Amino acid sequence: MGTIILQASGLNIGNLFGSFPAGIAQGIIWGIMALGLYITFRLLDFADLTVDGTFSTGGAVTVMLLLAGWNPWLAMLVAVGAGLISGCITGLLHTRLGIPAILSGILTQLSLYSINLAIMDMKANTAVSASKTTLAITSRSIPSAILTGVIIAAVLIAAMYWYFGTEQGSAIRATGSNPEMSKAQGIDINRMKVLGLALSNGLVALSGGIMAQFQGFADVGMGRGAIVIGLAAVIIGEVLGDALLAKKLNFAGRLAFVVIGGIVYYLVIVIVLWMKLNPNLLKLFTSIIVAVFLAVPYLRAESKASFKKAGRNAVRRQKEADHD
Repeated sequence: MGTIILQASGLNIGNLFGSFPAGIAQGIIWGIMALGLYITFRLLDFADLTVDGTFSTGGAVTVMLLLAGWNPWLAMLVAVGAGLISGCITGLLHTRLGIPAILSGILTQLSLYSINLAIMDMKANTAVSASKTTLAITSRSIPSAILTGVIIAAVLIAAMYWYFGTEQGSAIRATGSNPEMSKAQGIDINRMKVLGLALSNGLVALSGGIMAQFQGFADVGMGRGAIVIGLAAVIIGEVLGDALLAKKLNFAGRLAFVVIGGIVYYLVIVIVLWMKLNPNLLKLFTSIIVAVFLAVPYLRAESKASFKKAGRNAVRRQKEADHD
C-alpha cells in the first residue's frame, strides 16, 4: 500500500533503493574524509577549517597527475603529500605565529583556493574520463567503487588504530586531552599539534582525490562545506556506536563507526533528493541533521539525570512519609 501511495505521488520506491548503492559509495568516501577530521576534532580538540581547502587540493592534484599519465595510486599518494604540507602550514601558523586555531585554518583554506586554481591551470574545474584514463575508482562501476572504498577505509582504520597506540600517537592524543599535563610530562605539544594537523589533512586530501575520480572531475569548490559533512559523519557514527555497543566500543570501533556515519549521512541526503525537495536546501538539512545528532547525547544525559533526580525525590518523600 505504501509503495502504491508513493508511486501515485511521483515517488517511486524502486528509484530510492536503486540510488542507495551510489549513495553508499559516496558515503564511504566522505567517511574516509571524516577519519581525517576525527583526528583534529576528537583527538586534538582543534577546530580546523583547513579541510575545505585540502579536500579540493587532493582532487586537483590527483586529476592533473592522472591527465599527465600517472598511476592513480601514485597520484593519490602525491595528493596526500599536498594535504600533509597544508596541515603543517596551518599548524605552524598556530604554534609558531600564535594565530588562533580557527583563523589559522581559515588563512590556509583561503590560500588553497588560489593554489588549487593554479594547480588546475587557472580553471575552475577539470574533467577526467574513465574511458581515457585508468582510475582507481569510478561511478561507472558502483560495486567496484564500494569494494575499493571499503578496502581503503579498512586499511586506514587499521593503520590509525596501530599508530595512535604507539608512543607518538599516544602523545598526540594526550596533547588534545590535556595540553598542560602533556607539557609537564615533557611532550612537545606544538610539534604534536602540527603532526596531527598534517595527518588529518593528508587523509582529507586522499578522500578528495578519491572523490574526484569517482565523480570524474575536480572542482575548485568541491570541498566547500566538507567540514560540516565530516562533522556529521563523526557525530552520527559516535551516536550509533554508543547506542549499539556502549562501553564495548573500542578505538577501532569508533573509527569504523565514523565511516558508517558517513554512509548514513549520505543515505539521508539520497532520501532528501528522492523526495524531490529543493537541492538548494541541502545545506539546511545538513545543519539540521548535525544539530539533531549533536543534541542526542546531551538530551540522553539530561533524561538520565532527570530520572535519577525524580527517583531521589521519590525516596526522600517516602522517608518523610514513614517518619511522619
